Amino acid sequence: MWQRHRAWWVGACVVGLLVFGAALPSAALELDAARQQGLVGEQSDGYVGAVSASPSAEVKALVTEVNAKRRAAYAEIAQKNGTAPEAVAALSGQKLIDRAPAGQWIWANGRWTQKK
Repeated sequence: MWQRHRAWWVGACVVGLLVFGAALPSAALELDAARQQGLVGEQSDGYVGAVSASPSAEVKALVTEVNAKRRAAYAEIAQKNGTAPEAVAALSGQKLIDRAPAGQWIWANGRWTQKK
């Protein structure tokens, strides 16, 4: 029973992270613009990635910034719930991919693809 409760709590924290993450002032706007332009996409590991094999310095910096914030948030949630940060990141990654609108780039089956 504790395992189910903990899984629910981690899920609730991840949803909170997604809502909070969407409200980040400058990074969220830049991230949203980069997503809409097809420059970055969501990965199943909970992090964003550059869609292009040779992204611009601006895209690389955005990916690094967003992923650092996510890594810190995942670690905090994991510590509060007694679970591994990787588990929190994977759950978040799946939720982000599920919530991604059609046309957005996602990492699936070992390659970038546009969500249908």
